[in-house]
Amino acid sequence: MGDDEEGPTTRGVSSRLLATLDLGDEVEGLRGRALRLRHFTFEPGAVLGPVHSHEGRPGLVYVLSGTITDHRDGVATDYGPGRGWPEDRTTVHWLENRTDEPATEVSFDLARLAPDGGV
Repeated sequence: MGDDEEGPTTRGVSSRLLATLDLGDEVEGLRGRALRLRHFTFEPGAVLGPVHSHEGRPGLVYVLSGTITDHRDGVATDYGPGRGWPEDRTTVHWLENRTDEPATEVSFDLARLAPDGGV
């Protein structure tokens, strides 16, 4: 996917915040950042887009059920239960569920805190 393409828009995806940890008092130099753990559900045909970068927001994803397809660098990779992937500073991608069954994942990332202290 070229830099000029945005990819599809989000549809059929829900997320639930499971936990956050403000890192300001935990690790020197990480004021304004938090660890964030979320649970995502992808309905059949769902898309998490548009194309987005993880520069400054690294994370890890673990698939709990179903199959999630990760689109990056012109390659579509399917991940099923028990598999996952890193999202580092070079990650530019979008996700989808191309199956007829729901898919779920947990996502753990380093997020910026909003001025009100939320993520």
